[in-house]
Amino acid sequence: MTSRDDAPRPPRAADPTGPSPDAQAPRWRTRPEGPEDAAALRDLLIAAFPTSEEADLVEALRADEHAWIEGLSWIAHAEGDPRPVAQALLTRAHVDGDPVLALAPCATLPEHQRRGAGSAAIRAVLEAAREAGERCVVVLGHAEYYPRFGFTPASRHGITAPFGVPDEAFLALGLDPDRPVPHGRITYPPAFGV
Repeated sequence: MTSRDDAPRPPRAADPTGPSPDAQAPRWRTRPEGPEDAAALRDLLIAAFPTSEEADLVEALRADEHAWIEGLSWIAHAEGDPRPVAQALLTRAHVDGDPVLALAPCATLPEHQRRGAGSAAIRAVLEAAREAGERCVVVLGHAEYYPRFGFTPASRHGITAPFGVPDEAFLALGLDPDRPVPHGRITYPPAFGV
């Protein structure tokens, strides 16, 4: 996961385009990740990305008690089949010392991409974060995909990245209109390598 200049970057979503209008989509169910899902989620991440970097990242984040937040890794699965087909993960990050969440990685099994599974997992994890009283989520991702969830360029919120990134790809979402989004530079958990 490096750019052309080999600077480390947080992962991007594997399902950037979302559901296609003519896709035959099953009815997706969502739930928080459980301990029994770890192996299936590793397989999902390896299938969704070209290397095992994102799968290794998730394992490192799970092991980091300062980054991992129980209940903020959500999966989507087909009705009647509990096996995960998509995952959306939120972990603790900080903006100038204030707690925020980083959305990464998001992944969908290739055979289920563009069928709404990834969107279902993202919507579920964002709602869980709202219910938990979190106030802001930041994502490095596709400008055509994440605005459907309410994300806007992080620069509009006064949040900057610790690396060069196009403004339209570094996005933020305020979760609580009664609490201001913090301003400043984001600090990711050490597992991200930035």
